[in-house]
Amino acid sequence: MTDQNPNDKALYPPVPAFSTALKGRCPRCGEGNLFAGVLSVSQSCANCRLSFDFEDSGDGPTVFVMLIVGLVVVGSAVYVEFVHQPPLWLHFVLWPPLLFGFGLWVLRVTKALLIVLQYQNNAHEGELATPPASKSPAVPNSSNDRDAD
Repeated sequence: MTDQNPNDKALYPPVPAFSTALKGRCPRCGEGNLFAGVLSVSQSCANCRLSFDFEDSGDGPTVFVMLIVGLVVVGSAVYVEFVHQPPLWLHFVLWPPLLFGFGLWVLRVTKALLIVLQYQNNAHEGELATPPASKSPAVPNSSNDRDAD
């Protein structure tokens, strides 16, 4: 079953990418767990036996997390400071756990979303295509074209 073509939807109908990523489920069947831990990807799906060897999310999720979480947490901290003006110790107690907790959750969801989209679009590592050999017109030899004195 692991060698099934991802374009063959006879056994596994397409699953919605975003809800599958939110749940952390398998991109093929939508049932098995995608993650073995908080952020570590499983070797394969326990339900449909899809191997997750194709998974290569790289640093993509990290960029989204830094931008999204940074905007939300820093924006919230600035808002709270200007509107409520709490003591400094409250900032130190409130924002670091929120930053790490929200950051891990967003990182898990974005990593899962990129893996699901990678599977659904059959994306692979970038490869350079070699052009087919073409017959070019013969180039005249310039050594035979010399003028004799």
